[in-house]
Amino acid sequence: MPEDSSNEPNRIQAVVNAFDIIEEVSELDGCGVRELATHMELPKSTVHVYLKTLEDIGYVVREDGEYRLGFRFLNLGGRARHENSLYQAGRNEVDELARTTSEVATMGCEERGYRVMLYRTEPTGAIFNNAPTGEYTRMHWTALGKAMLSRKSDAEIDGIVDRRGLPQATEHTIVDRDALQDEVESIRSQGYAIEDEERVRGVKSVAVPVESDEMPNAAISVAGPKHDFGADRIERDLLPALQNTANVIELKTKHY
Repeated sequence: MPEDSSNEPNRIQAVVNAFDIIEEVSELDGCGVRELATHMELPKSTVHVYLKTLEDIGYVVREDGEYRLGFRFLNLGGRARHENSLYQAGRNEVDELARTTSEVATMGCEERGYRVMLYRTEPTGAIFNNAPTGEYTRMHWTALGKAMLSRKSDAEIDGIVDRRGLPQATEHTIVDRDALQDEVESIRSQGYAIEDEERVRGVKSVAVPVESDEMPNAAISVAGPKHDFGADRIERDLLPALQNTANVIELKTKHY
């Protein structure tokens, strides 16, 4: 998710360019030099130099004339996640949540105003949209993100909206600041967040924040087809399972 940093002080533009290229290689799911140069509106020679350098140091690989991200990123991401106390405390509990509900269960945290999917597990037969672990998305798109927003002050939420905006993912996405504030107030009151086709059509999710001083920006959720997430099931089955799981994680984070 590249960001415009051209006007920021104390930036090394070559580093920004390299990571912009890495992001685009990821978005394109592999590409040739010409395709990437056209996509980014950069000279082919410039793109080639960056890609060759990234290949030489092992962060992209070239196969059949196309470049893709190398597994060296997996090594770095795996280390970062392994050192995270929420991941250590919550991964087994999220696995159990998926087994209990027979739905996809996820655990997320907030970083720099984005929702990060820290962990995800799928029981056999569960249906999901294959969003990868580590995915960054806008906070207001997802139940996880909105649950985390509910633990922030109004001023902090305004700051995130000022920096990240309220872009639209589907026709159901909240794109108005006042509407988002109303949604957050409801989440604070009821203790859980709902994502109803706001990021992906046909997908519904329920999330609760992890109320831990050790992990102030965290939440867990279950997600699946909208038709399986009626109000009765949410109240009767999903919320008790989510709240119980969150309570266990909250206790365990104190020991990591």
